[in-house]
Amino acid sequence: MSISLTEAAAQHIAQQLAQRGQGLGLRVGIKKSGCSGFSYAVDYADAVNSDDQLFESHGIKIVVDSAQLAHLDGLEIDFVKTNLLNQGFEFHNPNAKDLCGCGESFRV
Repeated sequence: MSISLTEAAAQHIAQQLAQRGQGLGLRVGIKKSGCSGFSYAVDYADAVNSDDQLFESHGIKIVVDSAQLAHLDGLEIDFVKTNLLNQGFEFHNPNAKDLCGCGESFRV
C-alpha cells in the first residue's frame, strides 16, 4: 500500500503548513460526490487517529483513513500551476476506472 506526492506537491504542502504554523501533514480521503461517485477530500492533518494509515513522501506525512485505503492505494498527488490563477492538486489514481467530464469526481 502506498500514497505518494510529487516534489512539487510536497513543496506546496510544506509551504502551506509553515504558513499555517501547525499540523503534521496532509489528510487525504474520498467522499461520495459528483457525477461519477467519489471526489477527493484534502485537509490538514493535525493528528493521527487509531484507524489511520500513515505514509511519508518527500518529507511530508500523508494520513489516510484505513477504510478508504483500498480506493486510494497507489495514488500520486501532484501540484500544478498552469498560470497565476489556475493552480491546484492533480490526483493520479490507478484505481479510478472513470472520471467525470469536469475531472472533479471518479468511479472505482
